[in-house]
Amino acid sequence: MRLVPLFALVALPALADAPLFVLDQTRLPFDLGPGAPQNAPARITNSPHAAANSAASPANSAARYANSPGNPANEKRVIFTADGAVVGYYAPNGAGTLNLFDLGGKRVAYRPKGSKSLFSDDGRWCGTVADASGGGFAFGMIRDCAGLF
Repeated sequence: MRLVPLFALVALPALADAPLFVLDQTRLPFDLGPGAPQNAPARITNSPHAAANSAASPANSAARYANSPGNPANEKRVIFTADGAVVGYYAPNGAGTLNLFDLGGKRVAYRPKGSKSLFSDDGRWCGTVADASGGGFAFGMIRDCAGLF
């Protein structure tokens, strides 16, 4: 039987660097919402059909080791809720897109290069990304998208 150190069991949320919170889209400043040109779902570079964002691209698939839930690097990029529950992880794809995955490796959302917004695989605006203190990110998502985790 392999023993796991006690600190590994209790420290996970403290080591996690990407809090997830539900936001009210109507209360966001203009530059963080979908009305800002760089965050608009209709912008070509934000489209789920753009090569860097496409769910069909191997670079955005959990089957790629870099995006896999089995990749130890992703254990340091977990997404957690306010109550400390770990719901997923994030992984960059090398082309500037940041992918958000649930714990099973299903892609939930992506942030295109040059945007502050998150989008679902079907191109719906899902929320915004902020830099977290001490590095990493904080993900603010509308309720429908946060529920995809």
